[in-house]
Amino acid sequence: MFDFPLAYLNSNDGTSLLAFGKGELLICNSDDSINEIQLFVNEHQGEFIFSCLAYDLKNEIEKLNSENFDGMQFPKALLWVPECIVEIENDDFHFTIGENNQENETFVKHFIEEKNKTEFRNFPFQLKPRTSREDYLSHVNQLKEEIQQGNIYEINYCQEYYSENVALEDSLNAYFKLNSITKSPYSAYFNIDDFVLMCGSPERFIQRKADKLSSSPIKGTSKRGKNTEEDELLKKQLFNDPKERSENVMIVDLVRNDLSKIALNDSVKVDELFGIHTFETVHQMISTISCEIPSETTFSEILHATFPMGSMTGAPKVSAMKLIEKHEEFKRGLYSGSVGLLAPNGDFDFNVVIRSIQYNKKEKYLSCSVGGAITIQSSAEKEFEECNVKIQGILSKMNA
Repeated sequence: MFDFPLAYLNSNDGTSLLAFGKGELLICNSDDSINEIQLFVNEHQGEFIFSCLAYDLKNEIEKLNSENFDGMQFPKALLWVPECIVEIENDDFHFTIGENNQENETFVKHFIEEKNKTEFRNFPFQLKPRTSREDYLSHVNQLKEEIQQGNIYEINYCQEYYSENVALEDSLNAYFKLNSITKSPYSAYFNIDDFVLMCGSPERFIQRKADKLSSSPIKGTSKRGKNTEEDELLKKQLFNDPKERSENVMIVDLVRNDLSKIALNDSVKVDELFGIHTFETVHQMISTISCEIPSETTFSEILHATFPMGSMTGAPKVSAMKLIEKHEEFKRGLYSGSVGLLAPNGDFDFNVVIRSIQYNKKEKYLSCSVGGAITIQSSAEKEFEECNVKIQGILSKMNA
């Protein structure tokens, strides 16, 4: 369909942002990636910068390392200033950046046609777990021992499901099919260089508006009901679930601590605690924490203080990340990292990459990762089954 970089940020409220064209691209994979990111941001001040931040950026922030298997081979970061940016509202569009010539307009109209399709191709992914059931149970039980010893309070333990030699011919159609299932507010599609991300995330990592930062971690999930009455019952049960509230408040405290590193004195506050939000297939418990920051605070300083999102690590954050490297059997790549947009005025908004499919075009490698919070109350068997339910839920609908 296209042979140039493309990104699409979709809030699923009728408005979205499409970027395409060669533009200027930065791919970071050095031990000084965060510094490279800031230099690129400085160089392109006043421009829109579409950005992908892989989970392994943490290695520079906290002096960690990653030796696990890396099937995706995603770089630490990818930043892109596109030739064209188009704001789309339902079926209407206008060019924010770039030339509105016949070729570009034809492409945008074709993209909107693809967006509006209600019938999708089948994508018969055959994904297999990188971690065996026996190894998964062993890892979770070892992590519970770490919790018992007081080394951590909770940890987000994840596993990868993958497929090799996959010829994914129409990843855009696959994204729109995934989006029809999730319809999430931080949905995104990136197709840049050798890498494709199809993301149906409901979670905000960090937003900057002028001198205010906001973060909205998710901890706590319930399925949707069959009707309004059952929906309301499930929402009430989720709100009152002591395990879910305990997990949520631990991550709230972690995010408060992260923000306090760069916040103005006494400005960190919890705007919403244990909020129950309804999405297409699930109810989620979401809290929102915000703070005020000095106006001169840079993007790299904010990353140093807050990345990666605490909901995808555990608490305490550094201890949890060390144990993640020890017990997980894959590099997360973009999974649990973040994608988003830096605006010309310095504002930005980034999601948490979950409920996503990653694809390496060159290696023909496809990856879909899932995970959950492990606490002292967790059952290893139940956690394993929940991971299978999550992955089968994606596969069954993508294959339909």
